[in-house]
Amino acid sequence: MKIDEQLLKSYSAEIKTYKKRELIFREGESPAFYYQIIEGAVKVNNFNEEGKEFIHNILEKGQSFGDAHLFIEKKYSVNAYALVPTTVIMLPRKNFINLVKENPHVSLEINACLSHRLYFKMKMIHDMVSQHPSARILGLFNYLRSYTDCEDQHSFNVKLTRQQIADLTGLRVETIIRTIKKMENENLVKIKDRKIYY
Repeated sequence: MKIDEQLLKSYSAEIKTYKKRELIFREGESPAFYYQIIEGAVKVNNFNEEGKEFIHNILEKGQSFGDAHLFIEKKYSVNAYALVPTTVIMLPRKNFINLVKENPHVSLEINACLSHRLYFKMKMIHDMVSQHPSARILGLFNYLRSYTDCEDQHSFNVKLTRQQIADLTGLRVETIIRTIKKMENENLVKIKDRKIYY
C-alpha cells in the first residue's frame, strides 16, 4: 500500500531517518503513526519466550507498515527495525484516520491491501501444515511477495537467509538448502550470487 507523499504531507506528515538497526516501534507500544518507506528497508519481527526471532516481513521503498494496528484499539504485536539507514514518512494516527475518511479512494485501496495480505497470510498458514518442504517454502515466498508489486516469475528477491527461512517454516537448514536446490532445478526459483529469486 502506497499513499501519495504529497497527500500525506497535506495532512501534516513528517519525514524521519533511522540509523541501521534502529528501533522504529516496539511490540506492546500504542500505534501512533502511519509509516511509509521512502528509502531503505524495514524488518518486522517479534521474539518468543526463548528469545527466538520470528521475522514477519522485510519491507522496502514505497511500502507501509504497522497500518493495520491504526484501525483497532490494540497495541503493536510486532517490532519494526531499520535494516539499513531508512527514511520514512510518518503521519500521526488521528491525521491518518481523517485522511482515510476524507479520501474514499484511499480507504478502498487500504481495504484491498489489507484483504490481500490477510488472504496470503491464511494461505501461508495452510501451506505450513504440509508435509512437503517445497509447499511450506512456496507458501512463505508467496506471502512475502504479496507485499510487493513483483508479479513476474523470478522477479522477487527473497531477502531472508537459509536459517531465517528454516525458522519461519519449521524446517531444518539442511532441508531448506536441499529443497531450494531442487526447486531451482524445477525452475520454481532462480539462484544468483547466493540470492533467491522467486
